[in-house]
Amino acid sequence: MKKIIIGIDISSKTLDICLQKDGKSSFVTIANDVKAINSFFKKLAKEEVVIAMENTGRYNWQLYEALPKFNFEVYVISALHLKKSMGLIRGKNDKIDAERICKFIQKNQDECAVWKPVATNIQRMKVLLTERASRIKMKRQLLAQQSDYKLMNTIGLEKQLAKMNQGLVKSIQQQIEALECEIEKIIKSDESLKEQAKQIQSVPGVGLITCWTMIAKTEGFKTITEPRKMACYCGIVPFDHQSGTSVRRQPRVSPYADKSVKSILHMAAMSAIRFDNKLRDYYQRKVAEGKNKMSVLNAVRNKIVHIIFALIKNQATYQDHLVLS
Repeated sequence: MKKIIIGIDISSKTLDICLQKDGKSSFVTIANDVKAINSFFKKLAKEEVVIAMENTGRYNWQLYEALPKFNFEVYVISALHLKKSMGLIRGKNDKIDAERICKFIQKNQDECAVWKPVATNIQRMKVLLTERASRIKMKRQLLAQQSDYKLMNTIGLEKQLAKMNQGLVKSIQQQIEALECEIEKIIKSDESLKEQAKQIQSVPGVGLITCWTMIAKTEGFKTITEPRKMACYCGIVPFDHQSGTSVRRQPRVSPYADKSVKSILHMAAMSAIRFDNKLRDYYQRKVAEGKNKMSVLNAVRNKIVHIIFALIKNQATYQDHLVLS
């Protein structure tokens, strides 16, 4: 039985689907809802099907709900990975995008990880963390506006606008606290997540936000199982940059990374080096040797990631004399 390769271009309302079998392509557009998805894929239930789609966040949710019912190989591909794989292209539309996704998985299937359904608690954590990040951004913007209102005292709007601003900030802060409370409830309701949280938070400098982020991004340490992969994902691993004898630069971190996780790990590292522990000893020793402070701080971030994964693997809490293999 020959495989049917399917590429899906996702939008909020519709799914543009490219099917390839025996070298021939066909296209169909269906509604992006569970009922329509189930109806379409029931016709292919007895076939050997490989499905690839771009990771578009919440627009994927209907597919995530419907596809576990079928025995298909499913791949969810990073948007950046897809973009960089296309080479020099001109023009795009939904039909072309679906075909490009189809061709991508044909070439790269062996290098991609098969998608697996995410546990409900992890999915809820991801959504809550996204909502929290959105409100943190809103709050930061509102606080930045407060200093601008002082410039409006000549037209008599300073107090009125400042009062409105403060009301919004207070409301958003209450929402942030409510979201954090919900995340904590999820952690406490799941014994596995509760134990992981205890292990992660035992690391110097690692607080609640770092803990929640590590659990969510690794999906309970099931999708990212190696510290080096997580460090690479966060953008804290320096890579060589050289070609022949004429191009030779200092190793530097890649811009292709999750900057939000990198920022959270940076705060964890800054916190860790303020306390009496092995990470601060390492930082002070390297700086005393003349190393660049930011390079050493990046190494501390890397160490935090490796320590977290070691603790999860060994089911242990952090000890200051812990020796990592």
